[in-house]
Amino acid sequence: MKRRDFVRSAGAGAMAAGSLLAGAPAVAAGKKLRWKMVTTWPKNFPGLGTGANHLARLITEMSDGRLQVKVYGAGELVPAFEIFDAVSRGTAEMGHGAAYYWKGKSQAAQFFSAVPFGLTAQEMNGWLYHGGGMQLWQEIYAEFGLVPTAAGNTGVQMAGWFNKEINRVEDLEGLKMRIPGLGGEVLQRAGGTPVSLPGGEIFTSLQSGNIDATEWVGPYNDLAFGLHKAAKYYYYPGWHEPGTTLESFINKAAFEALPKDLQQIVTNACRVANQDMLAEYTARNNDALHTLVNEHRVDLRRLPDPVIEKLKAVSDEVVAEIADKDPQARKVYESFVRFRDQVKAWHDVSERAYLNARAGTAAPTRC
Repeated sequence: MKRRDFVRSAGAGAMAAGSLLAGAPAVAAGKKLRWKMVTTWPKNFPGLGTGANHLARLITEMSDGRLQVKVYGAGELVPAFEIFDAVSRGTAEMGHGAAYYWKGKSQAAQFFSAVPFGLTAQEMNGWLYHGGGMQLWQEIYAEFGLVPTAAGNTGVQMAGWFNKEINRVEDLEGLKMRIPGLGGEVLQRAGGTPVSLPGGEIFTSLQSGNIDATEWVGPYNDLAFGLHKAAKYYYYPGWHEPGTTLESFINKAAFEALPKDLQQIVTNACRVANQDMLAEYTARNNDALHTLVNEHRVDLRRLPDPVIEKLKAVSDEVVAEIADKDPQARKVYESFVRFRDQVKAWHDVSERAYLNARAGTAAPTRC
């Protein structure tokens, strides 16, 4: 995706003079468009739901009301996990969710949300915008009549909420946990049972004992969901989602029917929303964690090293096997790994070295 300045229309009567998608209707002069955005998130949910609201507001305001976007939370127009199909068939023009929910459509889609022990938020943005990731994402979603964009990032998440202690690898055996995407496949290989649930069903499932554990996002979102009322132990780090990209995907025909300036407004608004969400989580997570630990007496724990080592080994196997089984996934995997190795080498002498220096610990030796 090339960088371009935001483009404002010369007037209410501006029209798209260039070519549009064959057969797609042009936008009449002066006409105000109204789009629907469907999401996987509960209506107005802090961080994720409000991130979708923020994106819709950006598009509406940046277009001076020429393109007005209305947000529908999970279940309002379509169920949470049906938004991909709804936008693909044109029931709504935009969707807001996470690409790992669509692994049933494409195994390769998961790489554009979160890969266990994969890229951080900063690294994901580097890969997507300047490392070839966005082009691959667009190729895959084009098959479904969609245009994908990055529209948010949570940063490193928490490992999750548990109603049993995790002291050794064997404690993962039989663990019934809400965890989507590649993280769920890793848990299954490690002996657990992954469960896919939309956000609105997590609390009651955990409280009732239908699941033993859940990951959601991090302190900011987890406090808002009240997950501390349903589970005792709060584990870190979020090995399964080190920098989760949230997406907004757009019906391709609807997008290509827009004048060029509105296309640029939509795509650049997504970039603004992508950066803003990460900034919000960075600003709010520690305060929320302080509240959880000091006011609600949550038992905050680090996963034991042997458990992390086991999950890392299994993760490497699972991700490589997915690439071996699917040509699209192989293409994306090779791009992802190539970028990961390059950025890791740089971050060893930049981000990691600086954080170690700030903490007063020695930087790792680099060969």
